Amino acid sequence: MSAEVVVRATVVAALRGDAELMAGLNGLFDGLPVRASVPYAVVGECIAGDWGAKELEGRELRLSISLHDAGETPERLAAVLGRIDPVVQGVDASAGGWRIVGVRLIRSRVMKAREKDGWQAMVDYRLRVVAS
Repeated sequence: MSAEVVVRATVVAALRGDAELMAGLNGLFDGLPVRASVPYAVVGECIAGDWGAKELEGRELRLSISLHDAGETPERLAAVLGRIDPVVQGVDASAGGWRIVGVRLIRSRVMKAREKDGWQAMVDYRLRVVAS
């Protein structure tokens, strides 16, 4: 199975398995939802590049997670955002032929939503995996 699919599923399961995070959300979606009520999170784009060595197959993945809220201030969003990093950093799994060997926060940002009132946050992670 592809590294993108395996690691994405592992991260989604870890996020959904965090009771404190899920208590602050109405849903956590793998890809854009057809319908959702705020606050909710979306595990979005996952981009892969080669990160192997001579006798080691590896991938470097870039995974985006977005949060959406309708609050007048980003405070509620910030509390939920604070749970994302410990969960993703704590993902340590081997599944589907891939083993996560490194997780790093690349960037995070909080901004006023464009389409409607509210706030959005985006976090991007780099995950390095090797074939197991």
